[in-house]
Amino acid sequence: MRLTAAEKKTSPNGQETGGLEVSMGLPPTLGVELRGDIAILRLKRAAKRNALDNATVLGLQRFFTLVPESVKAVVLDGEGEHFSAGLDLSATQELSASEGVGHSMMWHEAFRHIQFGRVPVISVLHGAVIGGGLELAASTHVRIAEPSAFYALPEGQRGIFVGGGGSVRIPKLIGVARMMDMMLTGRVYNAEEGHAIGLSQYLVGAGEGMTKALELAAKIAGNAPMTNFAVMHALPRIADSAPEAGYMMEAMISSIAQADIEAKTRIRDFLEKRAGKVGK
Repeated sequence: MRLTAAEKKTSPNGQETGGLEVSMGLPPTLGVELRGDIAILRLKRAAKRNALDNATVLGLQRFFTLVPESVKAVVLDGEGEHFSAGLDLSATQELSASEGVGHSMMWHEAFRHIQFGRVPVISVLHGAVIGGGLELAASTHVRIAEPSAFYALPEGQRGIFVGGGGSVRIPKLIGVARMMDMMLTGRVYNAEEGHAIGLSQYLVGAGEGMTKALELAAKIAGNAPMTNFAVMHALPRIADSAPEAGYMMEAMISSIAQADIEAKTRIRDFLEKRAGKVGK
């Protein structure tokens, strides 16, 4: 997707902002800012602790379906003090069982477009990362936590069950036993505890999440696109496969990646000492 000149707006420091939400048909609960080849997508329901209603979930799916061609990485953030307090329960009060199935499947489809979309996604976690907010975070590829972040799955206390893919994704991060404990007892993990068990890959200081996210996004955007695609799409499927199937898939993906023209150029640059070494 490409923006017309009329759709682009710039902030005083030259960053593109606004316009994109309108051109993509996003709801007012989502905001987008472009910084070169990195897009920052923000949940904008601060008064509701960025609780996820239907319009926002469908907006997430639309954004990740229509990510502009120029974007090579996305940073997902929550406006205000919280990343996301999860499902907006007012949206599910009157659902029948069949409507509830459809509602859950809508979340599945939206988050699938994040996990298995076109570009890697980094989430900045602060404040509440609970229920559906944790399910959303689990669908991103890299998670950065600030000290204010806390994690919970209060579905047991609410008489409901996770419905945004959490029962599939979260145990892969922390294990079935820990997730079971969280849901049965209402256990809350703080930022340090959550980091220790695998809910985040990075733990930074207060207010440092976005800076770290943009730093990592720049590194990711500098990778070969084919490798990023393989890491996002092939790696989790290989991990879920029987070993022999995984080995075969790895061999195929490895062959495809190294046959790409950009990969050949990068390897030649390394061999001819035009590329930096690891740690440099």
